[in-house]
Amino acid sequence: MDSVKLGLKENWKQFSLLVLVNAFVGGMVGLERSIIPELATKEFGVEATTAILSFIVVFGVVKAISNYYAGALANKFGRKNLLVLGWIFAIPIPFILIYAENWDWIIVANVFLGINQGLAWSSTVVMKIDLVGEKQRGFAMGLNEFAGYLAVAVVAFLTGWIASEYGLRPYPFYLGIGLMILGLFFSIFLIKDTRHHVTKEEGFSTVSKLKNIFWETTWKDKNLGSVSQAGLINNLNDGMAWGLFPILLAGKGFNLEQIGIVTALYPAVWGMGQIITGKMADKFSKKDMLVTGMLLQAIVLVVLIWAETMTHFVILSSMLGWGTAMVYPTFLASIAENTHPQDRAKSIGVFRLWRDLGYAIGAILTGVITDLVSIDASILLVGLLTFISAGIIFFRMKYKTDGAVRFLKL
Repeated sequence: MDSVKLGLKENWKQFSLLVLVNAFVGGMVGLERSIIPELATKEFGVEATTAILSFIVVFGVVKAISNYYAGALANKFGRKNLLVLGWIFAIPIPFILIYAENWDWIIVANVFLGINQGLAWSSTVVMKIDLVGEKQRGFAMGLNEFAGYLAVAVVAFLTGWIASEYGLRPYPFYLGIGLMILGLFFSIFLIKDTRHHVTKEEGFSTVSKLKNIFWETTWKDKNLGSVSQAGLINNLNDGMAWGLFPILLAGKGFNLEQIGIVTALYPAVWGMGQIITGKMADKFSKKDMLVTGMLLQAIVLVVLIWAETMTHFVILSSMLGWGTAMVYPTFLASIAENTHPQDRAKSIGVFRLWRDLGYAIGAILTGVITDLVSIDASILLVGLLTFISAGIIFFRMKYKTDGAVRFLKL
């Protein structure tokens, strides 16, 4: 145990491998980011927005449940074992997408994708927090989410480009086969478990253990509950962007390559920005970071209704990505900051349960409103919900007296 040390510098080799593995995890989501709505209408004849977004609903619900169990079982079965299991569930995904004969196959693929993302991404998050200790959690989460969402963006762009050049299937999904093989290989042979790092940190943690991890993380604890509701709303608007952006852009006459650029730009800025915002979360007040990021997202979504040109969408997509970058690593660093090491994996699992249910809620809500009213109405509603979420953080979350720099002096 004496040989176990906490810190990014002390564990840079394992940390770097986990960053790379999480890039592979993110790439699996990128496979679907640009072209699944197009696949739905052109190959399977699915027209209703609600039906098209059903794959996101399934993905969100399954991922949310998998997140919860990844947190609940992490201490018992080990982080590495859950990571490997997550990649085993990834094996069928690219083959189902290539050979799908009807829309039901896509739904099944997203069941596997949800389990893969819930187990594998949750495991890499918890393992990185275990390795770095309390001082560099924001930066650690920034690097983790940077790798994952930059990979989402890169693969989303590549699949959009490949589809525009060679067709919707099978070539774009060959990328998934490579990602799956690499992720499984690295997880089995190169990644080491981090349970000893948790035991090491327990010796000097000053955070009290939670009495009821589920309910305190969900709402009862003012800091944890504020973060959980914001995570849900953040992914609600991301689920809307994932499902509706390609439909919105196609309706305005943009081609597949242009759609691929816009849909990739949002997670690209989100991903790359987290290297900066993750470091900011270690220096600045996490409450201020969360309020500002959610407000920026809300403003962008409302303005998006009036966007018409490619320039408009590029600017707004970039701003939405930056707003998301401000909150994403800060969410996880805040959960870790407010939980005991033994509670951390479970609390992160509960947070990620609610956060990723936002995908399903966002897809259902925006799909129904788009079909019944309009796509603009659904975007406006999501913008207003994001604004309300920022208000909840501002009025409910407490400032930590840890020397963090405050920049909202309201």
